[in-house]
Parts: sequence; structure tokens; C-alpha cells
Amino acid sequence: MTTIDLIRRLHQHRTWTNQQLLASVGQVAEVRLHTSLSIGQGSIWKTLVHLMAAEYIWLEALQGNEDPVMPGDVRGRLPGNQQGDGAVENLADLRHRWNDLERRWADYLAGLTDDDLQRPVIKVSTSSHNGTRHACPRADVLMHVCTHAQYTSAQLVNMLRQLGVDTLPDVMLITLARHEHDCQVQSTEPAFGGTAMPSVAVAGSVAG
Repeated sequence: MTTIDLIRRLHQHRTWTNQQLLASVGQVAEVRLHTSLSIGQGSIWKTLVHLMAAEYIWLEALQGNEDPVMPGDVRGRLPGNQQGDGAVENLADLRHRWNDLERRWADYLAGLTDDDLQRPVIKVSTSSHNGTRHACPRADVLMHVCTHAQYTSAQLVNMLRQLGVDTLPDVMLITLARHEHDCQVQSTEPAFGGTAMPSVAVAGSVAG
């Protein structure tokens, strides 16, 4: 697996995780998504929008926009604040915008080359609140988007648990791999007079 393959795989997992989260969130009454919780951005809704906003502004930065702002946000505040015009209206609107964003990400990742990974990405920091511009290697930015998503998705799973959701989304990468390859461990005859040794049967891809 090359470096680009690994980065694309991490983003594939990010996209799949977002789908699992949205499926679980869709089982919760929309009004409850705004329930105040002492984790993440303070509610499931605000945390979801923040996650999408982070993915939006970093893609914009990767494509050359040094000071990106997601539609509906106010500049200079945390991504996903949605305190401006054109804010996300509801869960259906969020899904629609996120689907469009994922298509943009897919196009960008498909065109990524080895040479691109070392090129700097310049972006105005949203956390320093003083307009500081940073230049970071593109590979690090691409990995940051995924690790930020993993951190935030863990918060969202915790929030769903706090709201009493019985079936929580399993968003681990190994779960994605098992869905794709249907890995099944089967016991064989005991080896060397000891415990049976496992063998792994890998079937074709199955629906997740």
C-alpha cells in the first residue's frame, strides 16, 4: 500500500463513518439533536455541523483558499457556528450539503499525486483568532482531517449513548474492513497436539 493509498483509505473510512453516524442520528427525533450535552460542541446538532464544516474548510484550503468559511458561518468563529446567512436548516439539508461535499472530496482524492503530498497548504488559523497563517505539508493536512473526524465521531457516539440510543454505530475501521471482505475465522484440526489453529476465509465483498 502506497502513501496515497493509505490516505485514500483513511478518507474512505471517514466517509463511511459519517454515513453510519447520519444513519443513527436519523433514528433520533430531530428536536432531541439540539439537547444540551457537556461534550463536543454542546449538542449532537452543533457537533455534526462542526464536523462537516471542518471537512469543508480543509478541502477549500487544499484547493487554494487560504481563508475559507463554510456557507452559513460567521468568519473568525469556530467552524460550524452557523450564525450567518444561509445556515443549515435541518437534518435533510445537512445530508444534502454533506453529500455534495463528499463528492468534491472524492474528486480531489482521485486526482492526488505523490508530488502533491509534499506541497504546502496555507490556511488562516481558526483557533488562534488572530489571523495567523500556517503552511503545513499537504500529507499532514489530509491525515489531520481524518484524525479530527475520528475524535469528533467518538464524541457523537458518546452523545447518542447519553440520549439513550440502544444501537450505537460501530465506526471502527476494522468493522469497515470486515464488512468489505466478510472475514470469517474457521477452526482446523489441532496442530502439534494443541489447540485448534484458526484459518481465515475471505469471501467476496458484501454490502455494508
